[in-house]
Amino acid sequence: MTDQDDSLVDRVYDRLLGQILSGDLAPGAKLSEPKIAAADQISRAPVREAIRRLEERGLVTHRLRQGVRVIVPDEAMRANLMAVRGALEGLAARQAAQNATEDELKTLATMLDAHRDVLERDGPLDYWQSRANTDFHHRVATMSRNTHLIDLINDRFWPLFQLVRRARRDEAGRIRRSYVEHRRIANAIIERDGDVAELLMRRHIEAAFVT
Repeated sequence: MTDQDDSLVDRVYDRLLGQILSGDLAPGAKLSEPKIAAADQISRAPVREAIRRLEERGLVTHRLRQGVRVIVPDEAMRANLMAVRGALEGLAARQAAQNATEDELKTLATMLDAHRDVLERDGPLDYWQSRANTDFHHRVATMSRNTHLIDLINDRFWPLFQLVRRARRDEAGRIRRSYVEHRRIANAIIERDGDVAELLMRRHIEAAFVT
């Protein structure tokens, strides 16, 4: 595959991924390789590879006589993924408290001040759409300095995590509580209290699942 082909695959993959995570391609929606190729005026090979990547990430499934469809998360899948996420991000919060630099801690506090301003000025839905939630979790993972955790949280599992909780994104009360929980987690990290940071992060992830 040439560099140009790789670029086409990346473009198609990124677009389809964005549509899945935004809900434009809803759970159960069918992905038609010929239609996607025709719409983009490209051959089917890059589309096929992009869909293969999505399937590899667990975001679509290919079934006989049903074609390729966006996964429909059931309660068991959601519970299992949130358990994995709680374990990974809890450890990330603990290690962030242990390993973050003083500058990183100051940046975390400043970022949450900015998130508060978005929430108060624009409301909970805009807070979500501003990617503030994503930024917080990515930042904590990065501050852990654990490259394996960073890869798992910020890359490998992130699209799946987002997909299974997307249905709750417009619950204003939950979004406001989420910010408060972020602040408490950040305070524990800033105070270098790894035990509390991990506990609060695990509770935060659990709350996102059960509320």
